[in-house]
Amino acid sequence: KSLGRSSVRSRMSLKPPKAYNSLQKGALIWDPKPLQVKKIFEALKKGLNEYLEAHQAELDYLSGRHKDTKRNSRLAFYYDLDKQIRSVERYIRKLEFHISKVEELYEAYCIQCRLRDGATNMKQAFSLSPATKASRESLVELYRNVQECTEDMCFIEGALEVHLGEFHVKMKGLVGFARLCPGDQYEVFVRLGRQKWRLRGKIETDDSQTWDEEEKIFIPNLHEKFEIKVTELRGLATILVGVVTCDSSSFFSPKPQAIVVDITELGTIKLRLEVLW
Repeated sequence: KSLGRSSVRSRMSLKPPKAYNSLQKGALIWDPKPLQVKKIFEALKKGLNEYLEAHQAELDYLSGRHKDTKRNSRLAFYYDLDKQIRSVERYIRKLEFHISKVEELYEAYCIQCRLRDGATNMKQAFSLSPATKASRESLVELYRNVQECTEDMCFIEGALEVHLGEFHVKMKGLVGFARLCPGDQYEVFVRLGRQKWRLRGKIETDDSQTWDEEEKIFIPNLHEKFEIKVTELRGLATILVGVVTCDSSSFFSPKPQAIVVDITELGTIKLRLEVLW
């Protein structure tokens, strides 16, 4: 292999094991999913570039004002504007480093993926050839290479997850038209992997809604989707309204995302959420 396991890990900044969702004891994913990783990587890179473009536009605007202010304005205002410019410049440098780190991780991931595919193809070819001592030794070595590449891919997936940021999910209420009546009570359960959010709400007499919680922070990961379950509470009984899953790849955006999810098959009850990355 051109990139051994030690070389892959030595190129990355190591963090405490708890930082890697995929590397926690008992949670190591031994089945890398290159297509899913590619999907998240492309969405993440697109979102980071949009952040970068927005802050670059802000910097250009502030720099223009800075030049005008230097000629004909108060000194205090000029220094305040200068402070803003330096702050935006620092944030842009952080974004650029973030993007380069994500690209470096994904490039290393693709290399390990190609090495694993090559070793797997060779292993299959050797397994079809006549059994000799040399072929058996080659099979053992190829099997070891496949295992090491798989382990490296899992490690890189965990390292990449550290750079995914946070999702701030806000509850905006249920939409159900005639299905929602004053006095109705509902429970919404949102899960992302091991992360859970359970909240209860009530339809008031003026058709407004009150919920015991309004916001929850989720740490995104590469392999899990949002699972949303809504139940209606009637005394001691609960009636399942619907269960849906929601892909998080579209949430990597600098602008708040308004999400409307059909809870029932016919869309008679919908759940409104707002996601800020």
